[in-house]
This record gives sequence, C-alpha cells and structure tokens, in this order.
Amino acid sequence: QVQLVESGGALVQPGGSLRLSCAASVSIVSINIMGWYRQTPGKERELVARLANGGSTHYVDSVKGRFTISGDNAKNTWYLQMNSLNPADTAIYYCSAYIVTPGRVSDYWGQGTQVTVSS
Repeated sequence: QVQLVESGGALVQPGGSLRLSCAASVSIVSINIMGWYRQTPGKERELVARLANGGSTHYVDSVKGRFTISGDNAKNTWYLQMNSLNPADTAIYYCSAYIVTPGRVSDYWGQGTQVTVSS
C-alpha cells in the first residue's frame, strides 16, 4: 500500500504563488505517473498536471505557463509550483500515484489540500 500526504494548501491573494507537496511512502522512482488533480463542489475531479517517471509532463490548458510539476527522488516527493494564481484555481488539490507492476495497475490518492485564492 502506498501512502501519499499532501501539504502546502493555503489562502492566497490573486496573483500570488503556492507550492504544494506530495510525500510518498515509497520511492517515486517506482511510480509511473505522478499527478495533481483538483476538485470544486459540484464538479468532477480534473487533471491539473502529471509527470511521468521518464520526465515528460502534461498540463491542463488553464494552468500552462503558470504551474510547474516536478519531483525530488531523494525526498520521495513531488511538487506543484503554482504562480499567478486566480480565483478560478480555488479547489481541493489531490496528488495521485499511478503504478504499473507485472499483472497489476494501482492508483493511489492523497487526502487533499485546500487552495483558496481570494482577496
């Protein structure tokens, strides 16, 4: 079982920055895809960014140029650097780990961290 613990959510003013962290209980080298999702009340959870263990990244159009996903193998942690935040970024942010092993695909989620962008 893989455990993920997010941190870094906060109340921030429009235009501000935050860095979210997702600490994994396993080496992130073993994780095929590390992701960040977000969800607001009444809406489906949406993919914000993902990082494959080969280094490729993907971002939803609304955050391109503002958010950056990265990983730190030594700390078994990946991050979401969020700049130029606006109220539309307000959501609960979840990290996810997608792991493929012989004969098995596993998907793990953190508990979520609240990001609120408001003046």
